[in-house]
Amino acid sequence: MLLERIKGGLIVSCQAGADSPLHGPVFMSAMAKCAQIGGAVGIRANGAADIKAIKEATGMPVVGINKKRYPGSEVYITPLWEDAEEVIAVGSDIVAMDGTPRPRPNGVRLAEVIEAIHRQSKALVMADISNLEDARFAKDQGADIIATTMSGYTPYTADRKNGPDLDLISRITSETDGPIIAEGRFWTPEQAAEALRRGAWAVVVGTAITAPQAVTSRFAQAMRAL
Repeated sequence: MLLERIKGGLIVSCQAGADSPLHGPVFMSAMAKCAQIGGAVGIRANGAADIKAIKEATGMPVVGINKKRYPGSEVYITPLWEDAEEVIAVGSDIVAMDGTPRPRPNGVRLAEVIEAIHRQSKALVMADISNLEDARFAKDQGADIIATTMSGYTPYTADRKNGPDLDLISRITSETDGPIIAEGRFWTPEQAAEALRRGAWAVVVGTAITAPQAVTSRFAQAMRAL
């Protein structure tokens, strides 16, 4: 079972924007292969090209997203069924999407997108949320998995920038029996282990592993401060 394969494990987010020297499926599939060798149980990736290459290179479970910007909506992580369909077609086992109550493009409701995914594929749906109210909303809308990805990245949680939101993990796991994925600002193995102790099903780590420019910057800034 897919969820059992990732339980208690590390999911590595392999993403690089167009401004990164690592942008593109060749580099992202190599990064994913490194993560697999290191012990990751799954990969989170953006866009059909990267996901297809990663799936072919590793055969691992993939959490696929499709970042798309639409006028008039703040929601850009897999906003619509058509965006989800693109990443399902190339092998995404789980589709992650913005699970907040914020308006989606074209007035589409989150429940409509989730229902379409469940009806037309075998993929599970992971809702990226930012607080407990978001989590309740996404669960009511039919999400299979809740992830803390958006904590600190919505206007109403903008003050949460200091490390992973471990308290949110504790609050969600205390009132729901579904899988909770911890994600967002994890920098150390100790933080990831603490998320599991607080009830997370698995932990997603991205920048600390797959963004060497960000890791380099943290070292450089600390040294310049002396």
